[in-house]
Amino acid sequence: MTEFKTEPNIPNSDGFYNELIEAHEGLSDDESAALNSRLILVLANQIGNRDVLSAAISVAKAPGAA
Repeated sequence: MTEFKTEPNIPNSDGFYNELIEAHEGLSDDESAALNSRLILVLANQIGNRDVLSAAISVAKAPGAA
């Protein structure tokens, strides 16, 4: 399995978090879920490695995943 980073790895991670939260402001639950789905697909396309994406799904499904 691909090893995943568990420590913060995004410059200015708090700023990114705030930007992500702000992107959801004013959206309904359905609109927010759709935004999350589109973002996942954009990021998955950027990664572009099917094995890495499959491993990421497994990690995310694990109990206690962050």
